[in-house]
Amino acid sequence: MLGALLALLSAATFAFNNAAARRGVLSGSVLQAMAVSVPFGVPFFLVCLPIFGSFDDLWSFSWLDTTWLALAGIVHFVVGRYANYRSQKAIGANLTGPIQDTNILVALALAVWFLGEILTGPMVVGIVLVVLGPVLAFERPKPVSAASSRAVAFTPAYGEGFFYSAVSAICYGVSPILVRFSLESGGLTLGRAVAAGLISYAAATAVVFAAFVNPNAWRDLRTMRRGDFGWFALASVFVGIAQMTRYMALALAPVTIVAPMMRLTAIFRYYFSWILNREYESFSRGVFVGTIVSLIGALILAIGLETWVTVLPASDWLTRFLGWRFP
Repeated sequence: MLGALLALLSAATFAFNNAAARRGVLSGSVLQAMAVSVPFGVPFFLVCLPIFGSFDDLWSFSWLDTTWLALAGIVHFVVGRYANYRSQKAIGANLTGPIQDTNILVALALAVWFLGEILTGPMVVGIVLVVLGPVLAFERPKPVSAASSRAVAFTPAYGEGFFYSAVSAICYGVSPILVRFSLESGGLTLGRAVAAGLISYAAATAVVFAAFVNPNAWRDLRTMRRGDFGWFALASVFVGIAQMTRYMALALAPVTIVAPMMRLTAIFRYYFSWILNREYESFSRGVFVGTIVSLIGALILAIGLETWVTVLPASDWLTRFLGWRFP
């Protein structure tokens, strides 16, 4: 239950991060967003270490576990986040959501294959509903033009946006498996989860710093506007919280629970985008229906379908369904 709630909190804070970063990349660059958001994770997790008593946990990882965590950080925080920001800049935060939702299929397939996790009938129902919600809420938006003097005209670049959305979906589907690999070998605790997050962010930060050896990257960074920096900094705070709670959720709950819950990001994103970016996004009329469907799916995953069907009359098909397992 706690793992599912942490995943829900992570989904909400991820969504706010996406909305804030989307506002920044309207006029700022993707490299500027990366230069602010990725290195911020190191001091953020360093501050969290004493809060959760995680200093000793830093030394509990083997070299192989550390390698998995470093790879997870590079895949998620560098490649995945770059692709995510690039897709948001190209087509907007709302349109990237349904494409990125496919990362759940990658995560679940790898969790069953490599981690030996089991899918149950009730879990499949919850997963389908969580994924279906954003699909119901989605409709192809029209190009959005500046609606006020402070708005920035925006015309979606669909080919670029769809490609980078797919890349980010693959990265976001692979990274939870890598994190879970490293955590399982030494014990699944909140303290080790925070230490794992610091290792992943440190590896990702090293890669980002290496990219700025290029003089063009430095010139791009020096042209960052104060307003864009503010949005990137705000996004960094929330993505730090999101990543910490995601690592904690992965320490307490299987990937087959955490990955579907994280898809609620797409629903939260609509509302945060409406608050922060209503001039730059288009909004679906099915958001309310999609929200309800996804929340029902999330509740099934968090509480269990068995709790919800106890009021129904017993039947053979229901008993067989509740007892179904794969593999």
